[in-house]
Amino acid sequence: MTDATDTLLAAQYEAYPYPKRDPREESKRLIIGSPGHLREIDHWVFGATRPASRPLNALIAGGGTGDCTIMLAQQMARARRPGQVTWLDRSAAALRIARERAAIRGLTNITWEQRSLLELAGSGLGPYDYIDCCGVLHHLPDPIEGLRALTSVLAPGGGIGLMVYAPHGRTGVYMVQDALRLLAPPDEAPPARIETARRALRHLPETNWFRLNRNFQDHVSGGDAGLYDLLLNPRDRAYTVPALAALLAQAGLEPTAWMEPLRYDPRPMLPDPRLRGRIDTLAPVDRAALAEALAGNMSMHVLYCRRAGDPPGRADPLNPAAIPVGREIPAPEIPKMLQPDGSLVLVMDGLRMPIRLSALAQAILGLADGRRSVGEIAATLAARGTPDAAFTRAWAETYAALEAANRLLLAPPA
Repeated sequence: MTDATDTLLAAQYEAYPYPKRDPREESKRLIIGSPGHLREIDHWVFGATRPASRPLNALIAGGGTGDCTIMLAQQMARARRPGQVTWLDRSAAALRIARERAAIRGLTNITWEQRSLLELAGSGLGPYDYIDCCGVLHHLPDPIEGLRALTSVLAPGGGIGLMVYAPHGRTGVYMVQDALRLLAPPDEAPPARIETARRALRHLPETNWFRLNRNFQDHVSGGDAGLYDLLLNPRDRAYTVPALAALLAQAGLEPTAWMEPLRYDPRPMLPDPRLRGRIDTLAPVDRAALAEALAGNMSMHVLYCRRAGDPPGRADPLNPAAIPVGREIPAPEIPKMLQPDGSLVLVMDGLRMPIRLSALAQAILGLADGRRSVGEIAATLAARGTPDAAFTRAWAETYAALEAANRLLLAPPA
């Protein structure tokens, strides 16, 4: 399904491929994010039960200039994981940039498909064990059609990673979009619209909510591509938690995890016992919606989902054979970040989220090097005098807290 707005959108990404990336910077850093991180896929999509030796066939639907494609392909190459990553997007300009980035890195595990994700059904592509669709659904003429196109090529037991905009943290964006539709009409040439937008931003009144919101510095500093995508995009929807959950249900999907789970838990924000009693009576989606409304800073929702009724097997973190692994920061480094009272303070878009850890957490994390199993960590601490019951209790508390923060996950079986 296409319409006049979709035609404008396609032209936008040819003129300003997004996000702005310089392939020459590939030698300096690997851009990491969610969804699509290999350790997150292993853990949140497959429950750390899918063997790492099993080839992973992944699709990046709406690959843009290549961030997720490069991240996942590079992570798979470094870990010597078998499989293939397919980049798919309509933009020829974005394809040129993404391919150059991959070539500089010497990645050979990427397939390139220049087409719309709406063409997936009947395309002969797939099936895919994992599908990533980041920043696309909220621009489509019909998001449900987009989700159904994705599920048409999703392998049995596979999962999808999504990112869509959220309204509360985008406060100010839609007001400025309204103003720019009047000052820089969509039928004007993109360079003229950009010039008008920059002039308008220099003179925004101090009362304008966009000036007070600090969630968009990556777009504002992201060149013409970032500014156009944020403020001049011809179609831009935002979803609250309940609206997104309803959209998924229409497509026969259900979340396996919202990222990060801690952000969608209202209890740390409402320590009052009476309020917590009310929270405990809420359904999971309502609890997540409450957290969204309380925090007020979520500008996007990132989540992993699978077909409804097809929950992943979940590895047991208390299983002695389970291997804990830090998502990006190695677990032994986490104790260095603890406060004097033993708490770990995470800052999520300006919101401070303290995590209380067990007194044994430092010793446990110091041994969780991504190779030792839970049983081996327990045995080491037992030799130092830690009773089995004390370890089990401390490990369960530590793992639950850090898993909710998406900092400590379980590795897949070899």
